[in-house]
Order: sequence, then structure tokens, then C-alpha cells
Amino acid sequence: MSKNKEVTGHIQWARMLKKLNPYTIRKGLRYFKHYGPKEFWVRLHERFEPEEVPYGPWYEAYIPDDTELEKQRKHKFSYSPLISVAVPAFRTPEVFLRQMIDSLLAQTYSNWELCIANGSPEDKKMQAVLDEYANKDSRIRVKILDQNLGIAGNTNAALEMIQGEYAGILDHDDLLAPNTLYEIARYLENNPDADGVYTDEDKVTTELDEHFQPHLKPDFNLDLLRSNNYICHFFVVRQSIIRKVGGFRQEFDGAQDHDFIFRCVEEAGKIGHVPEILYHWRTHKASTADNPASKMYAFEAGRRAIEAHLERTGQKGIVTHTPDLGFFRVQYPVQGNPMVTIIIPNKDEKESLEACLRSIREKTAYENYEILIIENNSVSEEIFAYYKEIEKDPKIRVLRWEKEFNYAAINNFGVKHAKGDYLLFLNNDVTVITPDWIEEMLGMCQREEVGAVGVKLLYPDNTIQHAGCVIGMGGIAGHMFVDMPADRTGYLHKASLLQDMSAVTAACLLMKKEVFEQAGGFTEELAVAFNDVDLCLKVRKNGYLIVYDPYAKLYHMESKTRGAEDSKEKVRRFQTEIEYMRCHWIDILKNGDPCYNKNLSLTKWNYSLKPIPGMETEAGQKKEKTGRKSCRKYQ
Repeated sequence: MSKNKEVTGHIQWARMLKKLNPYTIRKGLRYFKHYGPKEFWVRLHERFEPEEVPYGPWYEAYIPDDTELEKQRKHKFSYSPLISVAVPAFRTPEVFLRQMIDSLLAQTYSNWELCIANGSPEDKKMQAVLDEYANKDSRIRVKILDQNLGIAGNTNAALEMIQGEYAGILDHDDLLAPNTLYEIARYLENNPDADGVYTDEDKVTTELDEHFQPHLKPDFNLDLLRSNNYICHFFVVRQSIIRKVGGFRQEFDGAQDHDFIFRCVEEAGKIGHVPEILYHWRTHKASTADNPASKMYAFEAGRRAIEAHLERTGQKGIVTHTPDLGFFRVQYPVQGNPMVTIIIPNKDEKESLEACLRSIREKTAYENYEILIIENNSVSEEIFAYYKEIEKDPKIRVLRWEKEFNYAAINNFGVKHAKGDYLLFLNNDVTVITPDWIEEMLGMCQREEVGAVGVKLLYPDNTIQHAGCVIGMGGIAGHMFVDMPADRTGYLHKASLLQDMSAVTAACLLMKKEVFEQAGGFTEELAVAFNDVDLCLKVRKNGYLIVYDPYAKLYHMESKTRGAEDSKEKVRRFQTEIEYMRCHWIDILKNGDPCYNKNLSLTKWNYSLKPIPGMETEAGQKKEKTGRKSCRKYQ
């Protein structure tokens, strides 16, 4: 694999200077104080590097035009539930209040109600605006509270008003896209068993003149939710579940929505996702959307919300803050002292194997493991002499595989001789970085719902080799964040967050033995490529999670033993393996990876936007113009 060293990128100084003002300078100083010089420089690079696909033009081409919106208004639903939108309002500036309400009035789906709880009884001007809209449209209902009850209390007052089968919460200064409720209703029509559904979102400036930082989310992702409130906006849930969980809790103010979402998810069956940007989170100087350092208490509340969720679900875990505010790490302590069998295929490669074993022996804190070296037709006398030496260690056994090279079959052979209840598949060109790598993976894998755990792999030059796999990337599957400097965190910090993936590499993969056997092991038709992806997909099909764990780190030389895939035989074999994956996993390849987002590129590893056809054409420019007009009727 060729490595592009330009991926470190360059700061767009003109773009950064354009943003400079007294407020952004103060904000920058706060971040400098929080991160320190080195980390601040890294974050500055990430923030002001050129966008491969600029969001502004992309967004304008993306939004539906007037023709599409009119088509939605005429659509006849077979199931059209009343959707309540609850708004806790408090000292809302008039222009923000009107824009928020106008975004409801612009909805292409008509069966909605807007329930506003006004926590500012003293603000007569604000109440006059609310009365004006309530008198204009019977779907708008307003409750005047005797006093401000705080964010949780005001929200609960709004939720007490709802009559719809489903309800979502809208901040008093944010906006819904005109097709938000239509897209949600369409999802519910096609998925009547869904208890909740959420959408993608972006941020918009106070003046509504710039949309930025799109949050393109995966389908429901438990471990990502435990790392960050990625669901956030716009979350719609059955009224019956809202009544059951009891609304918002004041003790979690600042992260009250994270706590609320956890409790809803715990009671819900299916949580759906509409992968469309339908919520616009307004930023201004006092908002956590633009200035996370302004509400440090909120992040502690978020940590406690995760702790409370773990306690309710009977899961032992230690929750800590990460350097990135609002993002968290959950450590799952190892239960008991189970044996882990480390399976390492090898052919002739003494130097790599020696480095691998030495790193395991010297750096691994966990002690209850065995190592199976699967010898595969080596010819050098040197390697057999080395085998005799290492077999003196009671933890190490060398097994002979005398058939042709087949990575899947070799590992299946190793599993038959494994004594451990947990299987750790490891390449011979991998070396340990973090001493607690086995404990980290094992604690994660011991969870009942987890089938397999993958790690963060780095090249020797401290760039990323693997940070999870996305199905469809590059055609069949590909690693994320390849060649990105290891100190970078990537799009929404995903390179450094625990999260569920559809697949991870078997260069370092931990599985429950029973889960491996239930899945039928590695598919031996896939002798070299995609066998780990296929195994992960089989495990997911059986109802288990595949977790990417960035806190277990190892170096990986990548395919040093096998060499380049450039012979006719290897190319033919590779094409056969591609066809196998296309035949057996056509649904996920066609419909998209549920742990990714349809609006993200399948040719770029860094969560770049997928270009929209026609963006630079005359037709695309026309769509941008009409789309901008239709999307901003609330101005």
C-alpha cells in the first residue's frame, strides 16, 4: 500500500483569518489552555484543513427544491401518526422564536402539533408572539409557566402537553428542515415497529447565513452512544415510552437529553435512523454547540448519565472524560481470569515473529494466555531452530499446517487446538504498544452482546493502518483513517472513540470461542482477502456487536509475509473472493453499511462527503438556487 504523506494537510490560513474576531480569539485561548500547545496545534489543523468536498456548496445541492417539497405535501400516507414537537422556551429572542415556529409551519407533513412551554412569564413581548402564532394555527399550543423550571422542568412541562403518538424535542432557537416530519413519517410508515427514530443534523450561524459541521450519523450504535450523545437532534419517540421513563431529570441538567435518550433506548425495541440532515442547531456565543468550554458542568452530567445507564443495565464499567470535551471512555473490567488463546500463523518469517512474541512477553500485563504458532510450510532452517527455542516456553505451542496457504483454514485449524474460551487472532507482523491491550479487549468482549473486538493498528511511522472497517469502502470493504497521523482523532473524533462497526481486521481480533463456532469459523473459500470481514458479518447476523476499541493499540507492518498481490494467480484468486462477497453479502453492499452513512464517501477513508452529481454543473447551480429559497422560508 502506497502511503500519501500529504494527508497531514495544510491549514487554510485565509479561511482561519476570516473567522478571527475578539470572540473566536477568546475561544481559541480557552481551547489552548484546555489542550496544551501540541494538542491545540493538532486540533487547529483538523479544524482548518481544506474540505475535500466543501459542505456549503454540497448542502445547497443536497436540500430538496420547491418541486420536491410540493410533491411531499401531496403525498398520501397509509399511516400518518400525529407527531408532537415539544419546545421548552425561555427568554427566546423574537427573531429566533419566529424562525423556529416558521420552520414548523413550513413542514411538508401536516399532521403535527407544536407544544411550547414558556418559562418566561414576565416576558410579555415573547408571549404576544406566541399568542399570535397560536391564534393563527390551531396546531400550535402554548402553556405559560408560573416560573422558570430550568431546562428539565420546562421540557417536561412541554411534554405534558403532547397528544401525538410520537414526540420529539426542539430547542427554542433551533430549526427543522421543511421535510423533517415528512421523512420521519415516511420511515414510521415503512417501519411500524419502530419505537423511536433520529435524524442527521448540522450547525447554522446565528444569522442563518452559513451551514457547517454536518453530523452524518450511523444507524443505532450502542457503544458510540456510550462515547458521546451522537443521537442528540432530532430524536422522536413513542409517547408511551416518554410516559414510562418519566421525561427529563433535573439532576442531569446539561446532559438531560443524553440521559433521556438512554432511558428511552432501554425501554424501546427498535430505534430507527433517517440518514438525512433535517435539524439545524443554531450556534451563538452562549451555546454549547459553538463553545463547549462554556458549560463544563454539562460534560460531568454526561459522564454521570452514562454511569447511570450502565448501572440500570447491569453493566460494570468505569466512565471517564477524554481530552475532547463531551466525549467519554468506558472501561469494562475483566471478570474472572479466563484463558485467551493467541493464534499466530507464520511462514519463514523469523524476524517479525520474534519481534511479535517479544512484545507480547515484555509488554503484556495479562498473564492467562497461551500462544499457538501455526507453522505453514516454512523452508528455512533458521525458523525451525527458532521454533525449538520458543517451545521451551510452556505458554507457546507450534502446530504444523502442511497444506497450501489459506489464512481462513489455518486459523480454523488453530482454533481446534485452542484451550482458551477466548480466541485472539494475531498477525505475525504485529507488536504491542499498550500493555493492557488484552484486558481492554477482553473486558469489552465479555459483555453478553459483544461477539468480537478489534483494535487501533498503527504503521511504524505512527500513522493509522486500521481504525475499523466500512463495508462498501473501495468496493467491498476498507479500513478507515488509513495514513492519518495517530495523534489525530478524525471526523467527530471517530478514530479515537469506542463504537460498533460492521467489521474489523483479523490482524488483531478477539472473539468468544462459542461465538466463533456459532458463526461457522472463517469461510475457507476466502483464502486471503475478506475472510475477517465475512466472519464479522456472520457474527453480526447472529445478533452480536463488533466493537472497534481504539484504546488497545498495536503496530502492524501489514502483509509482510505474503507480499504484493500482483501475480496472475493472486489477481484471479482476489477476483474470486470479491465475487464471493458480492454474492453472499449483496444486501449490505447494496443498502449500505449501517455503521456508516449513505452521504459519506466510499472512496475516501476519512469520512468525507460523497459528492453530489451536478454540483458544479449549470443544473446543479440551479438546484442550489431553488433549494436555498425553499429551505429558508423560516427567515
